[in-house]
Amino acid sequence: MFEFDHLAISCETLPAGAEAVEAALGVRLGPGGQHPDFGTHNRLLSLGGTEYLEVIAVDPSAPPPSRPRWFDLDAFSGPPRLTNWILRCADMEAALAALGDGTGTPIALSRGVYRWSMAVPLDGRLPFDNIHPAVIQWQSDHPAASLEPSGCRLTELVIRHPEAATLRDRLRLTDPRFRFETGPAGLEAVIDTPAGPRRLC
Repeated sequence: MFEFDHLAISCETLPAGAEAVEAALGVRLGPGGQHPDFGTHNRLLSLGGTEYLEVIAVDPSAPPPSRPRWFDLDAFSGPPRLTNWILRCADMEAALAALGDGTGTPIALSRGVYRWSMAVPLDGRLPFDNIHPAVIQWQSDHPAASLEPSGCRLTELVIRHPEAATLRDRLRLTDPRFRFETGPAGLEAVIDTPAGPRRLC
């Protein structure tokens, strides 16, 4: 039912986030855009195929949204870090029915030529201390198709939480790159880059 779509690196400012990720991976980020519905903006990096990495922050030039920002960005502080992972589905209604309460309500969104639906909780914070993946359904071309190849690939994503086993059983994912570990809530990604493997957390 689900496929990996992208990772989200949250940051206090987009320039600071972009600089940190570029230094960590040794590659340049591509362009991104603005999200008027949530007052955020981003920059993207291809991870090959229909997968990518997103660096996202509150857009200081945008008016405040009428609801809490996604990915719990209203509460974000500190250095840039990996905060969220996003899974793609072909049927949002069926996906949310399978996941149960808390994943959010589908919202129709757009950025330039891109159109998608994403389930966003009313308070902006996903279940399992924001470690639960967000769910997206694309209704346009996928943005990864327009990104320059970076030579980067996701090789492993570690999902840590005190109830990691419960989350694993809820998602029933078959992608061997996902590893669930019991521990303090957090994410850690291993990215294969042109200079070798790098870790983001």
